[in-house]
Amino acid sequence: MSTSFDAPASSLESKPGTPDFGPATDLVCRECGASYALGAAYACIECFGPLEVGYDLSGVTRELIESGPQNMWRYSCLLPVASYAGDERNLNPGLTRLVRADNLAAALGMTGTLWVKDDSGNPTHSFKDRVVAVAQSAARRLGLGTIACASTGNLANAVAAAAARAGQDSVVVIPSNLEDGKVLTTATYGGILLAVDGNYDDVNRLCSELIGDPLTADWGFVNVNLRPYYAEGSKTVGYEIAEQLGWRLPDQVVAPIASGSLLTKVDKAWRELAKLGLVDDTPWKVYGAQATGCSPVAQAFRDGRDVVKPVRPDTIAKSLAIGNPADGPYALDVVRRTGGAIEDVSDAEVVEGIRLLAETEGIFAETAGGVVVANLRKLLATGQLDGSKETVILNTGDGLKTLDAIADAVGPTATIAHDVDEVTRVISEHHARTPS
Repeated sequence: MSTSFDAPASSLESKPGTPDFGPATDLVCRECGASYALGAAYACIECFGPLEVGYDLSGVTRELIESGPQNMWRYSCLLPVASYAGDERNLNPGLTRLVRADNLAAALGMTGTLWVKDDSGNPTHSFKDRVVAVAQSAARRLGLGTIACASTGNLANAVAAAAARAGQDSVVVIPSNLEDGKVLTTATYGGILLAVDGNYDDVNRLCSELIGDPLTADWGFVNVNLRPYYAEGSKTVGYEIAEQLGWRLPDQVVAPIASGSLLTKVDKAWRELAKLGLVDDTPWKVYGAQATGCSPVAQAFRDGRDVVKPVRPDTIAKSLAIGNPADGPYALDVVRRTGGAIEDVSDAEVVEGIRLLAETEGIFAETAGGVVVANLRKLLATGQLDGSKETVILNTGDGLKTLDAIADAVGPTATIAHDVDEVTRVISEHHARTPS
């Protein structure tokens, strides 16, 4: 399937003797379609477009998937690499809860079924464990001993933890202004943690510049030179939703947009399942959610542009604070093709979204989840999303990582003396303010 090109062996060819990549066949340019041998590469040498994994998906059945382990590796037949039992140690993420959110639906005036795909249940409490697991397996097959990344926080946790589990070295590079919870947890897992004065886009440029340096010859940057494999891990969110719904697709999905990759890969997963006959090919709409302080894709959608203009992030939703999103144009394509929309909400609305999800469903989301819930409410209010249709929203991380965002908005109902009468007074006043 691969076409021969005169590319450097170090970047565009697999190293001799590496284990099998399973169903992955080649790397394909998303722009011009040029094909390359599997390797640690992310850009086409013909047009500089991004590369993605090509596959041979023959022989995939529901029975094959259902016979797999109770984690994301049950979808190995749809991923570029598999977790080999016995010779690989990883965090085995996935198969997180799909929660029916009737209380939230009622609060928002929705009559259709609403679900929350809650990826806070992954080993480091975000969906990033999925993408790291795939990238880490690819790194092993390419002979790369150190895993590294540029991160807005959740990926930092996932890389450091995955490396610790596997006995590997890790190098994690982050903006210096990340939430303390994400910095401290990453540091606790061990490895090298570098905080850079600047935003995520500065960090990402630094990591891109390190590619090819003799220092990094043994490094796999999961979201740079291993990005084609890494991005495919997000497909497992879409696979799980379909399987958990009884091998069918919902009418609508709302996903947060940082780089834009998660949104595009959920859509790709459903297209693959439909093409393989594993689900009925029913239509779905994809909606994107951003915070106003970093909303380049939402702005491009509103303006009718195909080009996403970079912005300087300024939002409490730091896990989504990517001002120059790599997959922004592809997210626009998916949303427009499916008939969805992309919106953005203020930081105050993000906090309201976090609280609403927690108060109605007992799910404590990080700021990205607040962005999704707040945008769901906005999309309903503007009539862009149909509240009578079955809808899935994605919660990608745990609110315990972003406590600073809500610190000024919540607290004790009252501070009282050690007195039963005081308890009675406070409870009575509370009920008077918030009748059932």
